[in-house]
Amino acid sequence: MIHHHSFRNLFQRLTRRQVMQAGLGAGVSFLLPTLSARATQKRGQERPKSLIVLWMAGGPSQVDSWDPHPASAVGETVGKIKTRLPGLEISELLPQMAEQMQNVSLVRSMVSKEGDHERGTYYAQTGYLPDPSVVHPAMTAIISKHLADPSIEIPQHISLASGDGFVVPRGGFLGAEYDAFRIFDPGRNVRNMKPNVDEKRQQRRLEGLDVVSNAFRQQRPFQTSETLHQELVNKALTMMSSKQLEAFSLDDEPKATIQKYGDSRFGRGCLVARRLVEQGVRATQVVLQGFDTHINNLKGQTKQFQILDPAFAALISDLKDRDLLDSTIVLCMGEFGRTPRLNPLEGRDHWPMGFSCVLGGGGIRSGVVIGETDPEAAKEEDKRVTERTPPKNPVSIPDLYATILTVMGLDPYEEVQSPIGRPFMLSEGSAVEQLLPEHLI
Repeated sequence: MIHHHSFRNLFQRLTRRQVMQAGLGAGVSFLLPTLSARATQKRGQERPKSLIVLWMAGGPSQVDSWDPHPASAVGETVGKIKTRLPGLEISELLPQMAEQMQNVSLVRSMVSKEGDHERGTYYAQTGYLPDPSVVHPAMTAIISKHLADPSIEIPQHISLASGDGFVVPRGGFLGAEYDAFRIFDPGRNVRNMKPNVDEKRQQRRLEGLDVVSNAFRQQRPFQTSETLHQELVNKALTMMSSKQLEAFSLDDEPKATIQKYGDSRFGRGCLVARRLVEQGVRATQVVLQGFDTHINNLKGQTKQFQILDPAFAALISDLKDRDLLDSTIVLCMGEFGRTPRLNPLEGRDHWPMGFSCVLGGGGIRSGVVIGETDPEAAKEEDKRVTERTPPKNPVSIPDLYATILTVMGLDPYEEVQSPIGRPFMLSEGSAVEQLLPEHLI
């Protein structure tokens, strides 16, 4: 792992030519002129980079997925299977992903500082601990702002398939315009984004809206400015008539393709995410809720992994077949993992000390397995939280995000300021060297 100062030195050591090469591969906004929509037609490493986050809300069990220990007392409920990556075995609940593991990398030693859902999700989405004095932007919001392409007429920060009780990634102090655009049922509600009346009636409605908006602006100029009302109206109208809106629809997708992903909200979300990447959208999140299995863990986790497995595998396979994997980072993680030990209700509780994430594509080195957890880690549950032994080669969430930002072509140590002038770095972590492409080491 590269430590904070040494990584800063890494940027300092890079020659101008190397920096330009990194930027050209990533579509960096501060190095390149604005990218046109034609750039979205490019393939391979020349294409501007995008990020898809598969968010496992509630905390997936690492023991029952990417880090099985069937020979131990804590993991005997789930067996393990071989994968296409030599030497790597994962849960038998993920047979389709076993065929794709050579295309991604696995971190089995993620650590978080938060074991509560709300605080853990905030930390895992932003890389910063909750602070009542500031709302930090999500990592995906940072990417959508810093790598924005003004020629894209649909939102460039999108959350798909989340349900009640889930807080989508926010723009925080960057502004509400960078909050994720939320789609509840991907692929099925495009009609809600289009005018439902003919052109003449739509025009009359807009003229009426303009009268109301003018009156509002004259009486409440401050609120008009603060809410970005007119800007949001203009963006919505542009999107409603945009050809790029078709990315949200699955009407032209073969039935076999939809079935390959799984005809669930999450499966359709992953397919829509691929279509959004093809349009040039920078940051998309697809949410799968239901991993909070304090009771009957195995039944609950099995149900969720049966949804995840085909969708995740189809997404990786599809991106690769379309020559989009080299330009698209896919990250699969939740806010934390689950306890090694089963509780009296056959459930697993929250566990931020040694859980798993999978990431690949976009230049992230593939076929890497980082960290390992102790098969007898249940004994750690008997210790105070501050006294628990971390897994081997721990990777923090800020480290993970520093890695992704670096590969996307952004400097994680770039300083931004909140509206009150408080300085923040894009990430306080240090990039994980094992996951970086060679030209960034």
